[in-house]
Amino acid sequence: MLNSARIEARVPTQDLERARRWYAEKLGLNPVEERPGGLRYEGASGVFCLFASAGAADGSFTQLAFYVDDIEATVAALRERGVVFEEYPGTVGGIMEIDGNYPSKGRAERGAWFRDSEGNMIGLGEVVE
Repeated sequence: MLNSARIEARVPTQDLERARRWYAEKLGLNPVEERPGGLRYEGASGVFCLFASAGAADGSFTQLAFYVDDIEATVAALRERGVVFEEYPGTVGGIMEIDGNYPSKGRAERGAWFRDSEGNMIGLGEVVE
């Protein structure tokens, strides 16, 4: 029933205007649609929305991810914009090699994580064929 449905992510924000500025300044993203209490963003093959919320995710897991073709170049470009990447055991320069034990495309994935202005965990992924 849902196999052909379009999937979209919803990311909570305590301060929607602060989040809008952060996503624009740090990630170079601007909303394609605005409604009271929410902003909608579109990528090449997906959509996510920021919404005003009194609640907050605890930031201990990835809430939104972007697949990129060159993770090193993307991490470097985002660092130049002031994005701070999480460091975990096994990361090198903020990037982790994840062999087959992760629900990803290909045989493995390379990943990097950072937090947005609201503390939400955002991931970058590069498929390893």
